[in-house]
Formats: sequence, C-alpha cells, structure tokens
Amino acid sequence: MFSDPQSVTVNTVAQTLPRTSVGDHSASYTKDDETVALSINHSGTGRNRTRRVARLDFNKVAADPFVANQSRKVSCSAYLVIDEPSDSAFTNTELLNNVKALIGWCSDANLTKVIAGES
Repeated sequence: MFSDPQSVTVNTVAQTLPRTSVGDHSASYTKDDETVALSINHSGTGRNRTRRVARLDFNKVAADPFVANQSRKVSCSAYLVIDEPSDSAFTNTELLNNVKALIGWCSDANLTKVIAGES
C-alpha cells in the first residue's frame, strides 16, 4: 500500500492528498478541497489480463460559457493504464521499462500535440 498521504506536484505546487478510501485492490487519495484526487486500481487480477490504473482527477469552478454571470463545476482526468497478461509473461522489470518508455515519450511538445488532437 502507498504511504498516506500522497503528494503530486501541479504547476510547481505540491498538493497533499490524504487517503480517503481503500479497497482490496484500490485506494483513493483526495485533497481536502476535493480539487485534486489520485486513485490507484488493479482489476481483472487472476483472469486473462490485469489492468492497473493510476489516475489523477482535477475539479474546479469555471465561468459557464453559455450562461452569463454563472459558474459551473468542471473536471478533467489524466491516467496511466498498464494492461498485462495475468500469466506473468512480462516481468516487473519489463513492464517498468515499457512504462518508462511511454513516460519518456511524453515530452511537453508531444503532449501538447496530443491535447490539440493530433495523432
């Protein structure tokens, strides 16, 4: 289990996320004002495939573009999914190296293109 609390840095500002829930194969960590949340989930364990997800959710109040002088709650998420066969065909080291390759590709330039809809 991850330590409590977890911390993520958003635009150079550290966000402290205390553990807010725990399950057999999952845990959630949420900032006190609920603007940032981290969830870690492992599903399908013991079946043909195992899916591991680390997900960050962000919430804020923003101006409603359709109604003057009104605000609305909006959210966005970013997550990393590791999907693997459950039969241990890949070692932890191989999986780590594959994930690090993807993270290495995630430069500001490449992510800006993805966010802009390029493929």
